[in-house]
Amino acid sequence: MSVQIPYIDEPHPVTGVTNAKLGVWLFLASEVMLFGALFSALITLRLGVNDWPHGYDILNVPLATLNTVVLIFSSVTVVMAWASLKMQNLSRFRTYMVLTILCSFIFLAVKAVEYGHKFEHGISPATSNFYAIYFVITGLHGLHIIGGIIVNAYLLGPGSRMWKTQPERFTGRIECAGLYWHFVDLVWIFLFPILYLL
Repeated sequence: MSVQIPYIDEPHPVTGVTNAKLGVWLFLASEVMLFGALFSALITLRLGVNDWPHGYDILNVPLATLNTVVLIFSSVTVVMAWASLKMQNLSRFRTYMVLTILCSFIFLAVKAVEYGHKFEHGISPATSNFYAIYFVITGLHGLHIIGGIIVNAYLLGPGSRMWKTQPERFTGRIECAGLYWHFVDLVWIFLFPILYLL
């Protein structure tokens, strides 16, 4: 006898969201605290040092701008993937999810070029406080991108079998993955000006 967990497909009457979405929001709240602590450390370091460098003088702003455009585009494609499922179009979902994953790899490739350029010039986290916080925050963000690739690739591949038996539940999973992806994009939207433009 199988036990059905309530509020998987339908919103809970108290919270107004499904259990999965509530779980993702709680997880993202912990992620906000993690990145918030790192942003606080960056601000504290910046305010405490008179000769703190300007990011636009020592970082590659054009590459970071390209990555910003790529991530914003990927936010659109992940929404379109979810909307395609809402319109009962699995093939269009796959197209948009492939585009989302492709954008993720482009972001990581551009970041690898940027890191490689720094390492070629002997710049590492040990170079200065600026580079220490730069590598920690952008590296952690990169790990979150990799996590998003893994989840989205699973939902595109073997996870999509759920569409045949439980389409509403599968659509909810894509929505939850999209919430995570929007968070990753939002972190970059804050990182870009704080690290690169100020």
